[in-house]
Amino acid sequence: MGKDGVLRMTFDAIGWDGSAINEREDQREEEGRHGPAPPERRPCGGDEKKEEEEEKKRKRKRKRSGPTHREMKVALLTCLTAAALVAAVVGGGRGSGRRRQKEVFLGEKSKFKFGGRIDYKLKRQDSTKTLLIKSEQLLRIEEHDFAMRPGFGGAAIPVGIDVQVESIDSISEVNMDFTMTLYLRHYWKDERLAFPSRNNRSRTFDSRLVKKIWVPDVFFAHSKRSFIHDTTMENIMLRVYPDGNILYSVRVTVTSLCSMDFSSFPLDTQNCSLELESYAYNENDLMLYWKNGNESLRTDEMVLSQFFVEHFHPSSGLAFYSSTGWYNRLFINFLLRRHIFFFMLQTYFPTMLMVVLSWVSFWIDRRAVPARVSLGITTVLTMSTIITGVSSSMPQVSYVKAVDVYLWTSFLFVFLSVIEYAAVNYCTTLEEMRKMRRGKLPSTFDASRAMAFDGCFHDNDVELTPFSRQGVASERPPPEPRPPEGLRLRRQRSLRENVDLLLSNSYMIDSYSRLAFPLSYLLFNTIYWSFYS
Repeated sequence: MGKDGVLRMTFDAIGWDGSAINEREDQREEEGRHGPAPPERRPCGGDEKKEEEEEKKRKRKRKRSGPTHREMKVALLTCLTAAALVAAVVGGGRGSGRRRQKEVFLGEKSKFKFGGRIDYKLKRQDSTKTLLIKSEQLLRIEEHDFAMRPGFGGAAIPVGIDVQVESIDSISEVNMDFTMTLYLRHYWKDERLAFPSRNNRSRTFDSRLVKKIWVPDVFFAHSKRSFIHDTTMENIMLRVYPDGNILYSVRVTVTSLCSMDFSSFPLDTQNCSLELESYAYNENDLMLYWKNGNESLRTDEMVLSQFFVEHFHPSSGLAFYSSTGWYNRLFINFLLRRHIFFFMLQTYFPTMLMVVLSWVSFWIDRRAVPARVSLGITTVLTMSTIITGVSSSMPQVSYVKAVDVYLWTSFLFVFLSVIEYAAVNYCTTLEEMRKMRRGKLPSTFDASRAMAFDGCFHDNDVELTPFSRQGVASERPPPEPRPPEGLRLRRQRSLRENVDLLLSNSYMIDSYSRLAFPLSYLLFNTIYWSFYS
């Protein structure tokens, strides 16, 4: 179809024949050929009727022949002008309405911009700018009151819970708490959100629609801090199925209380739990349960610095509040066993070395007072520092911990080694004082001068007078006759005689200590590790 055909269709559509324009064109062509036309003469009688009939014949002829090229141009321009005016009026109203809809859906900050100007081409291609309006109409959100729970006034609505633990971020013994990041998923059915679907596919939304419908008010009992992650958007997902089943998932980090027992610290195992419960709805309105039983709790592989995670297991129970009644409560239980190697390096090995170091004084001469005293004081102060460091990193509990038993028993061994030397020094002094009283010291011996250096007498300063066996034999009393063979008894020494023997031989204290202290400490370690392990 050519240009003339298109123009004819346009003329037929608007119902315009263009006869007036044809008359003006014929008149101008005649004036161009023959000059201006002479003034008309009024026909008279039958001539006038003939003129009218000829004029009608010319008009019929022009209608059959169709419009001229110029008439087509004028008609086309007229049509285009009218179409432009109609499009401007209609397009202006629709554009403003679409902008309002887009601002409702995306907000003021989410308009497409490029170089400070709105990218209208991208805006025309955006097929999601009215998605929220369509979804709200599809789900009939405005037709229901979502401040009420589904099935209000009837039986309790069942809400299934499914948890995936992402990580255990920290465990604090001082604050007695732990921090955990997890994915918390809720499952329930709300028939008010059911919608027709041919392919039975679900629809997924983010947090913007969550604020307009009813969701379970699950909270963490005994939690100190908790928050929903919001980078880059709030980590919330809502999935609605055509039959009204709903999946609501959030990513949460929570810090919760864990009542720890440190009586076996650091050889302890701690049993902690995270508790979930509805805040407003008791068991008559909302029933919490693990959706897939023991399979409802899943964990990723976790490696902690101080603990082994033994196992996770879910459980459920009821919680009673005197003013509101009974509530369903779910528990995420996990068992933690502490790494002992860190404490072996930081506490137990240094303590053992200090105890063994205190035994070195048993092999040092009892007359070397500065050496033995300084060694004993050094080990005592070191043990005090270790005890203070361990206590500062632990909560102030009112019962004895396993590490306290070990540290204070080791401190007792170190302290007794100092006391042992004090006893040796005292016994040595008594022994030498007895010798001086018996006259075995020379008259020129100065006792204060001999003790000025180290606080005790010295054997090399004592000059024993020579004596003969004959003199000693003459002083001995005559021997008593032996009893008969069957009446011979063995006389045991009394306690006082044993003490006198030990005081007269002070070097024997060091000899006994060299054996008694290591054996006692070894026995203590055997009992300690077998009991707490």
